[in-house]
Amino acid sequence: MHGLYDVIHRRRDVRAEFTGEPVAPDTLERILAAAHAAPSVGLSQPWDFVLIRSDEVRTAFHEHVRTERDVFAATLSGAEAERFARIKIDGVLEAGLSIVVTYDPQRGGPAVLGRHAIADAGLYSVCLAIQNLWLAATAEGLGVGWVSFYREEFLRDLLGIPAGIRPVAWLCVGPVSHLERVPDLERHGWRRRRPLDLAVHADRWGSR
Repeated sequence: MHGLYDVIHRRRDVRAEFTGEPVAPDTLERILAAAHAAPSVGLSQPWDFVLIRSDEVRTAFHEHVRTERDVFAATLSGAEAERFARIKIDGVLEAGLSIVVTYDPQRGGPAVLGRHAIADAGLYSVCLAIQNLWLAATAEGLGVGWVSFYREEFLRDLLGIPAGIRPVAWLCVGPVSHLERVPDLERHGWRRRRPLDLAVHADRWGSR
């Protein structure tokens, strides 16, 4: 039991610590199996995993990410801009493997049990698969970094993803030199963690 909590709190969004070494095939099989074991609305399992090792594909994506980083940086000024300039936002070229996780809203349709009132329940299911993958990778001594500086249309075209299927996450995965004790955004002063007691309400919103 304590091992699970340890993995949850050790997990980090890795960017600079990848060694570039490959992920062993049996290890990759285990973390993908963990992801695929996630719960899903209506047992729809609306995820797919695109494994990317191609230098050409990773380089093209990295260039796109750099462009989007510049777009975001242009919205900042002053101390905020200076802080952001020090933050590394991806490990696309450093990690030997990337995994793109997608969402197919047609999977299990047209009547997906449990999704009729909450359209995003399928998307939530994909996020559960991503979390399973992330925790399993951490337990295996690997690092994972979620890259979010991209346009879905670009990634769909780059990977030949069919229309209607959403690329939800580009995950950099691989061996790491270490996992930072304090998350990057906290270390760089971008944001502090919110105390748990501020997030807990009793029976009604705002009641502590």
